[in-house]
Formats: sequence, structure tokens, C-alpha cells
Amino acid sequence: MHLQKTRRRRGLLLTSQGLKKLQTAKSKAEIEENSGNRYTLEALNERTGLSVDTLMKIFDCELGVDKQTLKYCFQAFNLVLEQSDYGFPESQQQDEVLGTNLLVVETALEIPEGQVSLDSVFYVERPPIEADCYKAILQPGALIRIKAPRRMGKTSLMSRILHSATNYGYCTVSLSFLLADKAIFQDLDKFLRWFCASISLGLQVPNQLTDYWDELFGSKISSKIYFEQYLLAKTTSPIVLGLDDVDRLFQYPDLADDFFGLLRVWHEEAKNREIWKKLRLVVAHATEVYIPLNVNKSPFNVGLPVELQNLNRKQVQALGERYGLNCSEPALEQLFTLVDGQPYLVRLAFYYSWQHSVTLEQLLSNAVSLNEIYREHLQQQWWNLQQNPELVAAFAQVIKASKPVQLHLEPAFKLQSMGLVNLYGNQATPSCKLYAEYFSDA
Repeated sequence: MHLQKTRRRRGLLLTSQGLKKLQTAKSKAEIEENSGNRYTLEALNERTGLSVDTLMKIFDCELGVDKQTLKYCFQAFNLVLEQSDYGFPESQQQDEVLGTNLLVVETALEIPEGQVSLDSVFYVERPPIEADCYKAILQPGALIRIKAPRRMGKTSLMSRILHSATNYGYCTVSLSFLLADKAIFQDLDKFLRWFCASISLGLQVPNQLTDYWDELFGSKISSKIYFEQYLLAKTTSPIVLGLDDVDRLFQYPDLADDFFGLLRVWHEEAKNREIWKKLRLVVAHATEVYIPLNVNKSPFNVGLPVELQNLNRKQVQALGERYGLNCSEPALEQLFTLVDGQPYLVRLAFYYSWQHSVTLEQLLSNAVSLNEIYREHLQQQWWNLQQNPELVAAFAQVIKASKPVQLHLEPAFKLQSMGLVNLYGNQATPSCKLYAEYFSDA
């Protein structure tokens, strides 16, 4: 049986009249019911019953939602949704004139790789994580720590936190440490200059390092001066830094100790000095900190900790529905057993099922198809393992054992960062059946 490929609603947007009407009612409610303070996205979520992503779509007027959603939002502020309050996106209006319905062929389904774009329907929220992060980033001197193995959605969540901050007029910069050349990590002064210059570039302000760098004070104080007297002083808005892949620094313990200690100092400065309250940090890493850091100098024991988990069964089912797949309960359970809800592996299966117009049941019953879906990913994982013989040996122990295996701390954390094992203390088990079966034959 072949599935008919899904057509997706582009939905409705508020007109300028409808948006003004809603914003006016919202402002009135803030004055009368919230002491004049603006409602946070979390508060709007509680008031309307709509997700944060949906609320952002409504107020941004860039992505359509269904009519019932707009009704719920209006009703939350004692408004009645009228026909003049909404309309179709321009690209959809011609379809309506020609007599077609709201269903429009999706021309290019997203390939499941890398960050899930902000406007994607395939991003699955994991409540209350998103709402908690959107609220936390509004706090002076905020620090959010996102930890999860690779391909679990850290970068996708970070991008949404930064996007949420821009809705409040904040300046945002996203920086991945994978962009730095290896030579940068060999010298603290060179690294901090690269870091400050990269933030300047992200903020689209001139690089003024020569004016603020003082060899007498050293690179750590110089970088602090650069932020305090230049970057933070130059704007009245908070600055949110999204620092991705910071665990790359774990390979350079001395550098990591200095840099992470600096981040902790900047975070603590917000408790005492007004200018540092404008700096907000979002830090993402794939593994536990396996290098020694002084507890009083580490940024990994302060702020809001966020640990992303695999998708649960309901979330896997919801994602399948977004692909237009009518999956049976046994098929969903079989997929869940195979990959344990790992977001990337689930998306690969659904994407392949959609792309080849086969049911999930047919897909999972065909060993050849399964090999085709996951072959490239599994080969990449095997190649990554082979770069470190210690990891090959440690993972082999885990695969062969019938019960959890106690591993040394560093290889245990590295295997966890790759998504290959689940850890209970420092005892490891294979993270899913797919890996256990593949690597037992490798």
C-alpha cells in the first residue's frame, strides 16, 4: 500500500487590523491584570492554552496557523475573531481563487540533518523546557546550560531561545566553537582575541581589540574590559550569546579552566553591577564535564540546567503525524524499541517512509530498507569510534555484556556524547537496539 504524500496547510495570518486589535487587548490586560508588566510567553501560554511556538507565529505574522487557533487566542482576551481580522498568505490566495482548498503540496520535505529551522513543523517541543528557557533568558545575567548527546536538538533549542530573545529587542549572537582553527586553542590570548572578535562580528560592530587590549593586565582582564567598556556599553539592549559545542575545549584543560572561569566571573558580575546584567549566556555541550574545574570557577553548576531527553511515545507519534503518516500502534512501538525515541533516528525513519511512499510497518519489516536508512549514520559512528581505540574497547565491553558495565569516567562520557550509551552513574548500557545489533557485528 502506498501512502498519498501529505499536503500541508499554510494556514491564516492576522491582518494589520487583527494584529492591532489583539495587541491593544493584550496591552489593556497587562495594565489591568498584570500591574502594567508585559506578559511573558509562558504567561501567554497559560492564558491561551497555545504553545509558545504557536504564539510566536501569531504575533510575528510570518507563518500561518489554523482559524481555530486564532479564535482561542482572541477569546483569551475577550475578543471575537472577525473575517477582517485574518487572511491567507499571498502565495495561497491564488489557490483559493482557483477553487482549490487550503491544502498545498509541500514541494521540498526537510532532510533530517543539522538544526531544525525555526519555521519547521518537524520541531517537537519537550515541555516545559522551551517555556522555561524563554522565561529564564529574560532574567538579568541569565545563564542556561543545555546538555545532550549529539543530534538531540541542542542547537535547535538554542536557536529558538535566541529567536525568542529577539522578540524582546535583545541583541543575539550564535557562536560554535567548531568554527575555531586548532591553533586558536593553543594559546589563551589568541583564543580570547578570537572569541571577542567573533562576538563583535556577530553583533555587527567594528573590531576594536587594539583599543582595549592591554598586555599589562593580561588577556582575561582585557577581554572583560572589552565587553564591559565596549560591547555592553555600546548597546542599551541585553546581549545574548549562544555558545555551541563548548565541550571542544575539554581537549585543552588549561585553556578550558581559564575560559570557563571567565564565564563564571561574568555571570557573577551581574549580581553586583548593572552593566553585566545585560549579558545573557546560553551554553550547549554534548558531554559531562570530565576535566577538573574548581567548583567556584565553573559555569556548569550555576544557572538553569537543561538536559534534553529522547522523545517519548506520544512525541514520536506526533512527529509521525506531521509527516502525514498514519502509523499503527505496533509499528510505532517497534520503531521506539529500535531507536528508543532518539530524535534524529526517528526523523530518518519517518523521512524515508514519506520519501518512498511506504508504510512504517513495511519499512520496519524490511532489513534492506533499514540498512539503507541508517547505513551512513552507523558508518559515521563507527569511524568516530575508530579514532580512539580506547572507546572501541570500552564500547565493545558494553555491547557484549548482558548487564550494565562500569567504565572509566572519560570514555563513559565520550561514548555518551556520541549517543552510543546510556549512563547510570558510570555504568553504561547501549543507548538503543539499533546500535547494539550493528556494533555487535562490526
